Amino acid sequence: MITRSTIIGPLYAGSRTTFTAAMLLALSAAPAFAEEPEAADVTPPGLPAGVEWTFNFDATWGTFGFADSLYTNPKPDNPSGNLSDNWSEGSIKPAISGVYTLGDSSQVYAKVSAVGERTYNAPPPAVGGEADSFDVEDLYLGWRSGNILSLGENALDVVVGSTQYKIGHGMLLWDGAADGGSRGGYWTNARKAWKFAIVGRLKAGDSTVEVFHLERNELPESVNENRLDGINYEYALGEDTTLGATYLYWKANQNEPQREGLHVYDLRAYTAPIPNFKQISFEFEYAKESNGNALDSYAWNALVAYKFAAPWQPKLSYRYAFFEGDNPATARNEGFDGLSTGSYDWGTWWQGEIAGGYFLSNSNLISQQVRLHTTPTESLGTGLIFYDFKFDRPDALGPTVTSSQAAHELDWYADWSVTKHVILSFVAAWAQPNKGIEQAYGRTSDFVYGMVFLAYSF
Repeated sequence: MITRSTIIGPLYAGSRTTFTAAMLLALSAAPAFAEEPEAADVTPPGLPAGVEWTFNFDATWGTFGFADSLYTNPKPDNPSGNLSDNWSEGSIKPAISGVYTLGDSSQVYAKVSAVGERTYNAPPPAVGGEADSFDVEDLYLGWRSGNILSLGENALDVVVGSTQYKIGHGMLLWDGAADGGSRGGYWTNARKAWKFAIVGRLKAGDSTVEVFHLERNELPESVNENRLDGINYEYALGEDTTLGATYLYWKANQNEPQREGLHVYDLRAYTAPIPNFKQISFEFEYAKESNGNALDSYAWNALVAYKFAAPWQPKLSYRYAFFEGDNPATARNEGFDGLSTGSYDWGTWWQGEIAGGYFLSNSNLISQQVRLHTTPTESLGTGLIFYDFKFDRPDALGPTVTSSQAAHELDWYADWSVTKHVILSFVAAWAQPNKGIEQAYGRTSDFVYGMVFLAYSF
C-alpha cells in the first residue's frame, strides 16, 4: 500500500465521481429523478404488452497516466526507478426500463440495470490495483400522478429501490455508490445509485419539495454504514434562477463518529438575474454541519461567469470556495466533511484532475478557480482551468506545517462528440506542490498527468 511517504496525502479509492456522469447524461439525455431516456422503439417478444419499454447500453474505456511524477522517492518496489505510472479502466451498463400508464393517467415505472467495471494494465495501489466487478445498479419501482392532481402533470412522484438521487450541483449529495477498491473503476465511477432509496417529490407551480431516505452503496470491503434522511426545497424564479434549501440528518456507525447524528443545512442559488443581460450568471452555496464536538463546521462557494457574444462562445468564470479545516487547539472537530460529493461538470466538485483526484479533498481547503470554456464547433467543447489551492488550517496537518500554500494546477480538457452516441474526451494537467505540501508530505516535484476517455451511450 502507498503511504504518505510515497505519495501526497490520503488517496480516495472509495469513489471518484467525475465528468463521466455528465458525458453519459449528455449522450443519453437522461433527466435525473426517475425520468427515462429516449431509446429505440422496440417491443421485445415475451414481455407484457401495454408497457412502454426502453433499452439502454452505456460503455466507457479510459487510459490514465502520470509522467515520471506520481510517486516521490522511494517508489514502492523500485526505490530508484521511474516514478511514472499508468493504467486503464472500462465499464459497461445495460439497462431495461418500463412505463405503464393506468386508466386514470397516472403511471407505474420501473428500471433494472447492472454495471460491470474493470481496472487493469498494472494500475497503481493509489487507484485500488487490478480489480473488476459486475452487479446490479438500478432496481427500482415508482409511481407518478399523471393528470389526476390539479397541481399539474406528474405533480406527485414516488420511487423506491436502488436509484440515483442528487441535489444541486453535487457539493454535498450526488454519488450514492463507491467505486475503486475491489470493484474497479476508480476514475470511471459508473455506479451512482444508492443501495436503497425512498424518494417522494411534490411539484406545485414553481415550488418543488422532496423528502427522502438514502442508504449508500459502500465497497464490499468497507466497514462504514452511511444512511441519511432529508428534505429538499427548490423554487424556480423564471427560467434563469433556482433557489434551494436542504436539511440532512446523517447516520453512520462507530467507524465514522462525526457522521452519526450529523445535522446538515444547505442554502444555494443559481441565477442569471438581469433579464436583458443573461450573459452574466452567478452561483452561491453555503453548508453548515453540526454534531457537537464530533463535528461543527461550514463551507461556502461563490461563482461569477460571463459568456461572450463572440466566435467559439467563450465563457469565463471565477469561483472562490472555502471548506473549513480543523483547529487542533480545540476539543471539537471543525474539519468540513464533503459527504457524498459528485461532479456535473469539469472541476465540480472534484477540484482539479490531479489535486482533487489524488491528494486534496473538500476539507481544510481554500480554492480559487478560473475557467475559460469554448465551443469551436457544435461537436467540440474545450477549455482551460486554473486552480490556486490553500489550506485553511495548515496546523491541522501537523505541528511542523506552517505554510497555507498547498498547490497550483492547470488543466486542459476537450470533449468531442464523434457521433450522437460517442464522446471522446482528453485531459492534460500539471500541478505544482507548494510549501505547505512540502512541509506536510515532503513532496517538491511537479505532477504531470494525461487521460483519454471514450464514452458510448445508446
